Amino acid sequence: MQFWSLSNYGTTSRLPNGWHKVDAAFLSQLWQQPEVLPVDESCSAERMLHTRLVNDPALEVERTDIEAIGDPDARENYTIALGFRDRLIKAKTIEAYYLSLFRSGNVTEPAVLIDLLTRTIAHSIVINDRDAYTARTAELLFREQRVTIQNGAVLLGDLKTVRRLGSTAGMGSLGALITMSGTQPNKLVMDVLSDENTEQYWQRSHSFDFILDLTYGKTGINSFSRVLESWITHFLEIEVKIQPVQEINDDYWVWHIGLDAEATALLNDLYNDDIVEDDRMERLLSLYRLDFKDPGIMRSDITGRPIYLGLCMTKDGRVRLKPQNLLVNLPLASDI
Repeated sequence: MQFWSLSNYGTTSRLPNGWHKVDAAFLSQLWQQPEVLPVDESCSAERMLHTRLVNDPALEVERTDIEAIGDPDARENYTIALGFRDRLIKAKTIEAYYLSLFRSGNVTEPAVLIDLLTRTIAHSIVINDRDAYTARTAELLFREQRVTIQNGAVLLGDLKTVRRLGSTAGMGSLGALITMSGTQPNKLVMDVLSDENTEQYWQRSHSFDFILDLTYGKTGINSFSRVLESWITHFLEIEVKIQPVQEINDDYWVWHIGLDAEATALLNDLYNDDIVEDDRMERLLSLYRLDFKDPGIMRSDITGRPIYLGLCMTKDGRVRLKPQNLLVNLPLASDI
């Protein structure tokens, strides 16, 4: 099944553990990124190099091929993309490179390239589910969201889609009227994903134009929990249980992980009993409790204790998930 415009997904080779080989099918996606697609002003050298890479995504490129490109921005883009590609090839699997990149603590790859990896991995962990809620919540792994709090409901819309529709006064199909933050004076009509329109999601998944209701107690937040569980299992081959909670009421709170930069800072301050302003608390969107199904793989000093997760929005109402935090910050007894 194809969704999110991943036309080459079905041909990407996978290992028995589900990890993706860095093969021509995957690398071909790299050369379809807007940053390296020729434009009207592209010179013949750039067009020729792009054609060669489309035909052979792992082609060894000489420095002279790059220097022959007239536009300096295009030269830089190709240099970055080729370096990224070569490091991927050396790692042999997408997941191995992703883990090594974030475990190193020296992340220099552009976000757009990391998102390409994340999107492919996210696709693989939801493809067999065929559940629209699961797929929509998995979008949070690689696409930034715009948040609106409406009558107590936590509503997330894809940031790029909101900006696109807001700038053109675009109107979606009939659905709930959502006034997304930052889009005034235009009002956007976007569908909130519900049991009645899940089939429409698959027809329009490439548009990223469904609103996700991440309110506590709703299907969306529970599906998000399942996606996070699958993300951890896919990489680390361990099983965890994640469930939404409304508060952290734990006298023995020992470990937490922020799912984004804002949440990390907030949870740190709450853990340390530092003063937290009301406006920061209001940006807390959701909390979760993570438990290991096998506590024996945890650090011995906190074996069996729950791990708390948090998700926040920024001051301007955005959410940029950092799913790598779940892979590098779990209190494991040893590296997996």
